[in-house]
Amino acid sequence: MTQIQQGILEPIPAHANYLTFNLRTGTDVQKALRSVATLVDGNKVVIGIGLSTVTALKKQVNNLRDFPVFPDSKVALPVNKAAIWIWLRESQRGDLVKQTQRVVAALSGAFALESCVDAFKFDDGRDLTGYVDGTENPQEEAAYNAAIVQHQGSGQDGASFVAVQQWLHHWDQFKAMSTAQQDDAIGRRISDNEEMEDAPESAHVKRTAQESFEPEAFIFRRSMPWSQVAQSGFYFVAFGRTLDAFEVQLKRMSGADDGIVDGLFSFSQPQTGSYFWCPPMRDGVVDLSLILN
Repeated sequence: MTQIQQGILEPIPAHANYLTFNLRTGTDVQKALRSVATLVDGNKVVIGIGLSTVTALKKQVNNLRDFPVFPDSKVALPVNKAAIWIWLRESQRGDLVKQTQRVVAALSGAFALESCVDAFKFDDGRDLTGYVDGTENPQEEAAYNAAIVQHQGSGQDGASFVAVQQWLHHWDQFKAMSTAQQDDAIGRRISDNEEMEDAPESAHVKRTAQESFEPEAFIFRRSMPWSQVAQSGFYFVAFGRTLDAFEVQLKRMSGADDGIVDGLFSFSQPQTGSYFWCPPMRDGVVDLSLILN
């Protein structure tokens, strides 16, 4: 029976690692994927496959593509063509460390670890700035419909696409802003999380209002704060039944539509940008039949 990777729709965990891998040349990609597949339960270990991996296997996944470049963007939007993305989800740090070691070892024959981002749940699901994330996330059936591929056939139904960006917060810039300026950048009051009707057009909630697009652009966010040494920020994760909804939101955020740049860029910038296909599960095992012989 086809199933989804349940971790996609589950609440964010207490601890997480986001792993990205690059493809090694002249290696056995199929063997490495079959090896890591034994670890992917879809809940504590969620996997995404990049276009470079699918291309190396001489296969095709409908709607999978590279992260976009917008010629009219007013801000820098880095692109990373990573081959594999793994989201590890645990309640204990020690379990996370052990799971990370197992995944890296399983993929090492064909994939080199590019980055390991240490993430965590802050307070009741807030960014380190103190603002609540994902307030406008669709819920229950609407979340499933926004995030999960349906009616596309075997090997595709139950899958999802994910857009990921690691954002770096510039704390000197953020702390130099007044509370009113911070609220204007987000479009919500930090005091009560209420959306501000009089927020400027650059406010993040106005730039990304899902109902304001034609067609409506619903995504399902599962982002988490991250920290490494003296740097920290937000690891943005957006699941969708296609990548289209995220893409139109990002285009508007960047000012490529109308020249207005999202308020987030006043204190934070993305350092990466990647797209991945998250295969479905079948009988408790990740279903890679679309890309493996």
